Amino acid sequence: MNVFRGPTQFSAGPACALTIGNFDGVHRGHRALLKELVDGAKERDLVSCVMTFEPHPKEFFSPEQAPPRILNLRDKLAALSNLGIDRVVVEHFNSAFAKLSPEEFVSEIIVKRLNAKWLLIGDDFCYGAKRAGNFASLKAAGEKYGFEVFSIQTIQQDGERISSSALRTALANGDMELAEKLLGRPYGISGHVIHGQKLGRQLGFPTLNLAVANHLHHRKPATTGIFTAQVLGLAEKPLPAVASLGVRPTVEDEGRVLLETHIFDYNADVYGKIITVELLEKIRDEAKYSDLETLTQAIAADAAHARNYFQKKAYV
Repeated sequence: MNVFRGPTQFSAGPACALTIGNFDGVHRGHRALLKELVDGAKERDLVSCVMTFEPHPKEFFSPEQAPPRILNLRDKLAALSNLGIDRVVVEHFNSAFAKLSPEEFVSEIIVKRLNAKWLLIGDDFCYGAKRAGNFASLKAAGEKYGFEVFSIQTIQQDGERISSSALRTALANGDMELAEKLLGRPYGISGHVIHGQKLGRQLGFPTLNLAVANHLHHRKPATTGIFTAQVLGLAEKPLPAVASLGVRPTVEDEGRVLLETHIFDYNADVYGKIITVELLEKIRDEAKYSDLETLTQAIAADAAHARNYFQKKAYV
């Protein structure tokens, strides 16, 4: 998969089948659309192309009110690659881009720069300044410029729309089972293993640390708490673990968000490696403890809970 930072990185290349959106989560609804895009591109001998945005438009307009990201950009691109997308254009969303009229968006971006011949969009798609463009105006523009436009209906589960908003609600509530159903896979976060304070090692529970939100435009994780987890990227099979995602209230007050993961019966130097931590079950919320002894007892109880989860799973 080729990734371009904005359509200006390349002149109009091979004609493409295009979809446009934030695709936060790359959930089952997104995946249905993207599968149809890939299939449609192959049928028409086109390159499949996804245009997405960085930062999220809501983060640009109202950063304090913007919803938490479900996936970081690395994880979103990995999910798109796994679905067989040929090209992803990550458009830098700024004031100039936000001011493009629907007509300019079509003529300059869709036609001139992306060379789109077939567009597949969701049934709620809007585009251009103030979201003034819609399916009807895009259809009319396609007749003018010579590209086809199709839409796909929203995917539902148990009568409810599968959406990024529904997924954020499930994650915020710690309902990892529902989140997995909406995603079609466990909710995971990837990143480089970084050095921490080594406090976990002192307490008998060494952890692999990932910085989650402090280096992004957003600072709010989609979920927080203590979780039964598994780690991918260090062995052929997922490694059972217990994980803490949040701001570490007992030992830190800087507000940075870390994902700390203790892998059971594992000891290796993996600093700098990229791993994925899948959060399988929420055990409890974060808590602030009066001293390290109480914190250690809580971690031991969480680890025992997670070990029991995997033991039960082995006999199912």
